[in-house]
Amino acid sequence: MTSESEMQKLKVDLRHCYGIPKLDYTFDFSKKRQYVVYAPNGVMKSSLAKCFKDFSEGQNSSDRIYKDRKTERRFLDENGAEIAPENVFVVEPYNERYKSNRMSTLLVNDELRQRYDAVRKEIDEKSETLEKILASASGLKRGASEKLASDVVADPKGIMTALGRLADEVAANPYEKLSDIKYASVFNDKTEALLADPEMQKNIADYMAAYDSLTSNSSFFKRGIFNHNNAADVAKSLKQNGFFKASHSVYVNNKDVREEIKTVEDLEKYIQAEKDSILSNPALSSAFEKIDKMLVKNVDTKEFRSYLAENDKLLPELGKVDRLKQRLWASYLSAHQSAYQDLRDTYERGRGEIEKIVAAANDESTRWKAVIDEFNDRFVVPFVVTIENQTDVILKLEAPSVRFRFQGKGSEEVAVEEADLMTVLSNGELRALYLLNIIFEVIAREEAGLETLFVMDDIADSFDYKNKYAIVEYISDISEKPLFKQIILTHNYDFFRTLSGRLDLARDNILHADKSDAEVTFRQETYQKNPFVTWKDKIAKVDCDDIIIASVPFLRNMAEYTGRQATVDALTAFLHVKPGSDKLKLADLESPINEIMAPDPAITLPKNDRLFFDLLFERAKLACSVAPQGLELEAKILLAIAIRIKAEQYMIKEINDQAAVEAIKTNQTFKLMKMFKDKGLGGKKEQRVLKQVHLMTPENIHLNSFMFEPILDMSSEHLKRLFDDICALGQS
Repeated sequence: MTSESEMQKLKVDLRHCYGIPKLDYTFDFSKKRQYVVYAPNGVMKSSLAKCFKDFSEGQNSSDRIYKDRKTERRFLDENGAEIAPENVFVVEPYNERYKSNRMSTLLVNDELRQRYDAVRKEIDEKSETLEKILASASGLKRGASEKLASDVVADPKGIMTALGRLADEVAANPYEKLSDIKYASVFNDKTEALLADPEMQKNIADYMAAYDSLTSNSSFFKRGIFNHNNAADVAKSLKQNGFFKASHSVYVNNKDVREEIKTVEDLEKYIQAEKDSILSNPALSSAFEKIDKMLVKNVDTKEFRSYLAENDKLLPELGKVDRLKQRLWASYLSAHQSAYQDLRDTYERGRGEIEKIVAAANDESTRWKAVIDEFNDRFVVPFVVTIENQTDVILKLEAPSVRFRFQGKGSEEVAVEEADLMTVLSNGELRALYLLNIIFEVIAREEAGLETLFVMDDIADSFDYKNKYAIVEYISDISEKPLFKQIILTHNYDFFRTLSGRLDLARDNILHADKSDAEVTFRQETYQKNPFVTWKDKIAKVDCDDIIIASVPFLRNMAEYTGRQATVDALTAFLHVKPGSDKLKLADLESPINEIMAPDPAITLPKNDRLFFDLLFERAKLACSVAPQGLELEAKILLAIAIRIKAEQYMIKEINDQAAVEAIKTNQTFKLMKMFKDKGLGGKKEQRVLKQVHLMTPENIHLNSFMFEPILDMSSEHLKRLFDDICALGQS
C-alpha cells in the first residue's frame, strides 16, 4: 500500500478465528473511505478486530475453543495481494498500557535537529576517541566515560563537567605513577565492598602508620617526598636514558654517609636492600598480614590480592577509595593529554551554539502542542497534559516524558504521577487518556505519509455523551484524510446512527453484522438513519405487514406524547390482551394512523379485514423461519409483540379470573406475571419461560427505549426460541 497506489478494496477472508466460523466480505473504499458496522453483542465484533490486530503485529490468529480447526486469515487488496501489516492499526476499546511509539516524531524540528547534529557530530567523534583510550587504560569493557563522570561528579551523564573538574590535575600530572594501574583490576562489587569494610580500613590505616614510621626513620627514603616507588622510578628512568653508560654516577646518602654509585645494577641493589629493610620489618609485616587475610575470602579478592602484590604502590592509596578512583582517571587523561584537550576544546567551541539551539528548542511550538490543544479543546477531563523533556526529544531523540496536572472543581492544579491519576479517573476519563495516545498515533502516521486502515472497536464505549460526540467529530476529521480508511465497529446503535449521519455515508457503507452457526455476514443498513421515515412511506403498501404491526408501538407513543388518551387506549388493545382484542382488524388501525400521521390522502391499509392477532402470529411464525441476516427491525419488534401477547393469553387462561384481569389498567404483563406467581400456577418450566418474556419484551418494543436499540441488540435466535417456547406453553 503506497500513496502512489492506494488500496481501493479490502477482501476479508477468515475461517475459525476467535469464534468466527467464517467471514468473507469485500470492503469497497473507492467511493467512501469509511465503513460503520453495527454488530450486536455476541456477533464477534471484537474477534474481527483481534484478527486485524494480530495481523498488524505479525501474530498468528487462532480459535481458542475449537483448537483442532484450521484457522485461515487473509486480508487482500483489489489485486489479490496481501496488504502490509504496518498499514493496519487497530484502536481497541481501551488499553491502559498502550503508548504510541510515534509520539516523538511530533516533536521533531528538522532545522533545529540538523543544526544540533552538526555541532554534536564533531563532539561525539572526539568523545568516542577518548572513550576508546579510557577503556583501554582502565580495562573496562564498556561505559568508561560514564564511570569517570560518576566517580568525579556523581552523574554518569556529566562527562564534560567531570573532564573540566580534573583539568588542573591532568595538566600537573601528579599521579603519573598510577597510569599503568587498571581500574577494572582494582574495583568491582566484591573489592569495593571489602575496601569499605571498617575492619579493612583500620588494617590499611595501621599499615600506613607503620610504613610512615619506618620511612621517617630511613636515611634513604623520606616520608611524603621520596618512597621506594619513587626510587624505583628514578632507577628505571636513568637506565632507559643511558645515564650510567655515559660514565655518569650518582651519590646517595645512607646514614649520613655519601656513597657514589656508578652502575644501574648497584643502584637497583641499593634501593632493594633499603626497601627490604622496611618491608620486612615485623610491625609492617604484621599489618600487611591482616590485610592479606581479608583478601583471600573469595575469587575476586584473591585476584585483587595478586594484583596488589604486583603493584604495591597501590597500598598507600587504598585508605581513600574515592580519591584513588579520581586519581586513576586523572592519570589516564594525563597520559593522553592530546585527546583529552582536543575533546574539551571542541566542546567549548560548540557549547555556545548548542545553548542557542536549546533555547530555540524550548520555545519551539510543534505538532505535539497542536495535539494537546486539540485534545484539551475536545475532551472534558480533569487533567492537563504537558511534556517534561521537549528539548531532549527534539534534539537528542529521547522518548517524550509526559506529565500530568490534576484539577478538581474549584481547586488549584497539582502535579500528579500517571499511576496516581489512573486511580481517580472514571472509566470514561481513562478512555479519554487512552485516546490521547491514539491521537498521537493518527497524526504521526499522517505526517509520515503512511496509508493506514484504522479498525476501531467500540471506541466510544463508556464515554459520556459530551466526550462521545467529541469522538464522533474526531473520526469525522480522520475521514477527511486521503491516506486514511476506517472500519468502525460498534454495538452502540445510537453511536452507529450518529456516526453514519456525521460521515454522510451511503447505504453501501453502513452495515449490520449477523452471525449464524456457519458464518458471520454483513448486510446493508435498511433504514439509513430513521426507520420511522421508511415505515411511514411503506405502511399502506402491499406486502408491508411487518411494518404495519411494528408501527403500532410507535403510534401509541406518539399518541401519548400528544395527549390523545382515547387513541392510546385504542392502540393498547393491539399490544395487550384486552376485552375485544382478538376481534380487532387492520381496519381498526386506520383511524389512529390517519389521526397521528395526518397523511394526504388518508391511508387505507391493504386487506384491512384481516384480524390483527391472526396476522401477528402468522408473521411471527414466518420470522422464525427466516435466516438471522434477513430479520429486519420490524420483524424483531413484531416477534416481541407476539411473544408478549402469547404470554398474556396463556396467563389469563391459567388465572381464570376475568374480573381481576380487567381491573389491571397499567403494566399489564408484569401484573399478570405477579398474579400468576402468587396463585402458584405453572411449574419451573413455565416460570422460566415467563421470566424470559418479562426480561426480553416489555420495554424493548417502545419508541422511547433508545430508538429500539435494546431490541436491535437482541439476538434474533433468542427471540425466535422464546416465541416457540411461549407458543408451546399455550398448547400444553
